[in-house]
Amino acid sequence: MAGSRTPIQKIRRLLRVVEYLQSGQGYNARELSEVCGVTRRQMFRDLKSLQDSGIPINYDAAKQAYWLPQATYLPPTELTLTETLSLLLLCTNLGDAEHGIPTLQPARDAAVKLMSNLPAHLRTHVGELSEMIEIWADPGHELDESQGIMQVLHESLRKRLKVRISYDSIFDGEVISTLVSPYRVLFAKRAWYVIGRSSLHRAVRMFHVGRILGIETTGDRFQIPPRFSLSSHFGNAWRFIRERGCRQKVVVRFHPLVARNVADVVWHKTQKLHWNDDGTVDLKVTVDGIHEISWWILSYGNQAEVLSPEPLRELIATQARSMWEKYRPQEPESPTSKGIRDQNAPPPSRSRGRSKRPESNSTKGAQ
Repeated sequence: MAGSRTPIQKIRRLLRVVEYLQSGQGYNARELSEVCGVTRRQMFRDLKSLQDSGIPINYDAAKQAYWLPQATYLPPTELTLTETLSLLLLCTNLGDAEHGIPTLQPARDAAVKLMSNLPAHLRTHVGELSEMIEIWADPGHELDESQGIMQVLHESLRKRLKVRISYDSIFDGEVISTLVSPYRVLFAKRAWYVIGRSSLHRAVRMFHVGRILGIETTGDRFQIPPRFSLSSHFGNAWRFIRERGCRQKVVVRFHPLVARNVADVVWHKTQKLHWNDDGTVDLKVTVDGIHEISWWILSYGNQAEVLSPEPLRELIATQARSMWEKYRPQEPESPTSKGIRDQNAPPPSRSRGRSKRPESNSTKGAQ
């Protein structure tokens, strides 16, 4: 970060901060420091420098975020070749009907418009590159019939209006009706979700958009709690299922066959890795609940071993025994056991050797 202290680097950094703050979204010091590659302490100094120069940077104490009231300090920036290519790749691939994200098909139309406005020499160059680079999202939930629901949710978020939904709830085991104050719309794990306060549950809940059977906007307004965020809502859940009061430190050992694949991914924000001399790797995380992470561990079969905590080891063992009961082969019958069964069998009926009389049609009808 030594370069950040040179005058030219500081000017570029300050311009970038202003560009972010006038985007219409608030950013805290940590986010800005990560964007600019400096420490939080340095970012606080940069923000003070901008304020001292007369730029009216506002601070929202509730959201703990900085922002500019209007974009009047920097003119629209011309996109570089790399920036243009990045936008086109995202719009084209994530808007793809087969491999993209459901409901983002309009992004593909935006990519076509952006491409048509490029200079001829850039259009050819970017077009060739974009054809050779593809992004495939994981298979997702079909939302062809939910486009209208997504539009209502977007409008509800914009106007801060509650919605009444009819929802096919797996948790409740029936179709429920509840009034929802939508705080966030989230795409994760192959599907769209809406997170907000449910009047029926009297708590913030997560609803799968694909299981919303009906939706209507009400005239009731709502406010998003100032300090609400998805990060605070999910806490230390492995993914989405937060078991409050059940925080556990988990250690899982992965065998060499999968160790590198596991280590290449940041699976959880608390993740720490420890490599062992035998080529295994220990993954250590702190999670709110053991059930959700157990499903992930089981996906690695015999290549993963839970070292702690003991309740998670017992849960995995129970699941493994259940799987064994389903998949274990049927033991062939030995001649000895067959002979014992024959000896205990009742004597044959005297009529078995006789030929059967044909059944009459009236007898068949009675059956």
